[in-house]
Parts: sequence; structure tokens; C-alpha cells
Amino acid sequence: MTTLQSAAPRHALRTAPLRIAMLGTRGVPAAYGGFETAIEEIGQRLVRQGHDITVYGRSTGKDAPEEHLGMRLVNLPALHAKTLETLSHTALSSAHFSASRRHDVAFVFNAANSPFIPLIRSRGAAVALHVDGLEWKRDKWGKWGRRYYRFAEQFAVREADALISDAQGIADYYDDEFGIPTELISYGAPILTNTPSDAIEELGLVPGQFHLVVARFEPENHVDVIVEGYRRSNAKLPLVVVGSAPYSKHYTDSIGEMANGDPRIRLLGGVWDQRLLDQLYAHALSYVHGHSVGGTNPSLLRAMGAGTAIVGWDVVFNRDVAGTAGSYFSSPTEATRCIEEVERYPARFRDIGELMQERARKRYNWDTVTESYEALAVKLARGYSTRGMSSGRRTESAWSVEQPVAVGAERG
Repeated sequence: MTTLQSAAPRHALRTAPLRIAMLGTRGVPAAYGGFETAIEEIGQRLVRQGHDITVYGRSTGKDAPEEHLGMRLVNLPALHAKTLETLSHTALSSAHFSASRRHDVAFVFNAANSPFIPLIRSRGAAVALHVDGLEWKRDKWGKWGRRYYRFAEQFAVREADALISDAQGIADYYDDEFGIPTELISYGAPILTNTPSDAIEELGLVPGQFHLVVARFEPENHVDVIVEGYRRSNAKLPLVVVGSAPYSKHYTDSIGEMANGDPRIRLLGGVWDQRLLDQLYAHALSYVHGHSVGGTNPSLLRAMGAGTAIVGWDVVFNRDVAGTAGSYFSSPTEATRCIEEVERYPARFRDIGELMQERARKRYNWDTVTESYEALAVKLARGYSTRGMSSGRRTESAWSVEQPVAVGAERG
């Protein structure tokens, strides 16, 4: 069986139980992304510390659970449209929250939800906003979507009692751009040991004999650059690509066309079987990570926790997480070089995978993450707030250019 390891908390805060709500995500049980996994991991630990936790999620029908791992669940519907799903659900959640019993603290996830902070705070709760990555750099949002995210950042800076960043690069951005501090709290990484291989073997894969990509098919995740770089390589081991995107058909089709005709490339589409995903992460020779605009990425942590060597897009967030033992690329040519180097020295990269797992074990521990959330909740409940520290006006920093990231530019 796969074994999940985590260190015991270094200490437990001595504090009266708090009523804490978590809003702005799809909710738990976690089955979708990083925010949901964070809420599940943090929420259940806060419950064990004696706190009263309420999690708002999106309705999954009349059989939706009312409780999960000790957390009280409030499931509400959302409009199923790319630009409105999150906002419509958070609007309903905020209205419900403002009409419900008083909470001490609300943790809100996603900077896009910042306009709802005053409504949430009207019930007397202090509000901390997890700002996530630089969403306004994502090409998928288009001109007006990117402008909305920039507005939402400015609103968050003015209205939140605290901002949470999950990577040093995001903390630097808010400091440079708005002159405001953030609470730097990362994610945890599941540590996988003794992972079986039966599920991947059913797919015809051999442990330690493939490269892995797990990503939504969006330009900022550079799946096209990875596939192109792999196609040019002399790699003998297959490239296994997990992912899809409901709103990126053209981009998804372009990746399919690139992979067509190369039997080494295996496109698996979306994989929701967590057992299979664990085996893919744990038995890949390398994990190739093209994400470029987020903070600390849960997929990257998952690969590190599984003991797999990292080949990552060359950006500050990935370097901060994987460190100097990672290999980095920013073009198809560099991706080719990295993949061929992994296959040339497989023993060295297996050792690097062990270093990655140890780094994840020490730096990205859910117990430690929960301690930080609990400490912040206590501080907020006692009156701490950054409101008024910044006007929300942007400085002339290097971050200020309102452009999506350039993707797949180098093809020569």
C-alpha cells in the first residue's frame, strides 16, 4: 500500500476554540485542485485542535454530505460558466454566511473573490484572503478577465484583514506592487513510500521507465512546449501526459496534433483515480512541470513527495519549491536537453528524486502549514488587520505590465 508520512506538529497553540469558515472553492471532499486539498488537510487538523470549521462548497446533488472529517459542510449551487462559476458560488456563500451564526474568522480563497469581503466581514468575522497566483497573466481570461483580476487584487489589498501567499515570489509581488506584507504559508506535500505499481502496469508502463506531465491544458502550463521538446529528443522512454481543459479546445487539439504520429507520447486525458495518479507520480523517472504563473503548485509538490526528479519551467516559483536540485527549461530546445540528460544519467536522477522527497518532507508539511493557519486565525481573532496599510494603488514595479505570459515562443 501507499504510505502517507507526516511529521507530528512541533507544538499546539493554547487557545480557545475558534469558529472558522472557509469560502471560495469547490469544497470538500477534495476531488479537484490545490485549494480543495488544502482545505481538506488544514480543516481536519483544525477540527482535531478543537476548532469549529465550516466549509462552503458547490452543490453535488441531494446526496451531498453535510459533514466531512469533522468539518461542517454548506453546499450551494453555482452557474456553470467559465467566468461566472466561482463568483456566483462565492456570492451565494457570502450571503449565506452573512445571515448565519457569527464566525470569528473567514478564510477566503482566490483573489477574484475579494469584492465579497465586505459582505463577509459584515457578520463580524475577520477575513484573510488567499490570493493564489498571478491570475491576470493567464491568457485564458482574455482582456476583461485579466483586468478584473487586477482590480480584484487592488480591492483585496484595501479590504482584507490579511493576505495569504503560498510562495515567496507571490509575497514579493504584493510587497513590490502594493507595499503590503502577506502571510507566507505554503501547501503540504503527501509523502509516498512503498507505492504499488499494479495500476500503471495495467497501462503497459514500467516503473522508473517513463516521464510524466500532469497539467491542465492551458498555455501558461506549457504542455505544448514540453511535447514539442520531447518530440525533438532522442528519448527512448515514453512521455505520459495527464490532463485536459474544458475551455481550451483549440489548445488541446494542437497538443494532440503534435503528439500524433509519435508512438512514444501517450495522452491519457484527465485522470481522477487518485490511486493511479499516486502510482504515476511515484514511478516516473522524471516529472516535467511547465506551470509558470501560479505560486507553489500542488502537482509539483505531489511529484516531489513521491520522490521523483523535477524538470521544471524556469520561473521563480518553481525554483523556490524544487531548489537547486531541479532541472529547468524555458523553450522546446531546453526541454529536449533536460529530458535527454535524465535518460543519459538515470541513476543520478533517481538520487535527485530522493533529495526532492526529503526537501518536501522538511519544507512542505501539512501539520506545520496548519499551525501557521491556526496562528493567523488567533491573531486575526485578537484584532490584527492590515487594512489601511496600503491604498491599493500600484507602484511602477517590474510586475506592473498588464500582459499575459508569452508561451511557446521559441520553435527554432
